[in-house]
Amino acid sequence: MEDKNWTVRIHITEDGDDTRAEAVLTTQETPQDMMAVTGRGVAHRNPIDRPIPEIGDELAASRALEDLAIRLHDIASDDIVQLAGPLDAQGGSRAWERP
Repeated sequence: MEDKNWTVRIHITEDGDDTRAEAVLTTQETPQDMMAVTGRGVAHRNPIDRPIPEIGDELAASRALEDLAIRLHDIASDDIVQLAGPLDAQGGSRAWERP
């Protein structure tokens, strides 16, 4: 079985009480096969809370990873619809059909 390595990089920026994160998944078995998917997340500190930047980082990063997971799942679902299952007479897949 072939091992694969995918990389997720999280970039966090802070601006006052706002923290933004981007989680970028990259795959690169070969340069032609490279895929990148980006998820985004935001956190905003309530003014009555103590300023602890790590909490905003954690929230924004977790939200970016959640968004990334949803986007990756959508890509996989689209691939299933397009590529999986038996071929019909025209050479397309009939296994999955979206309503």
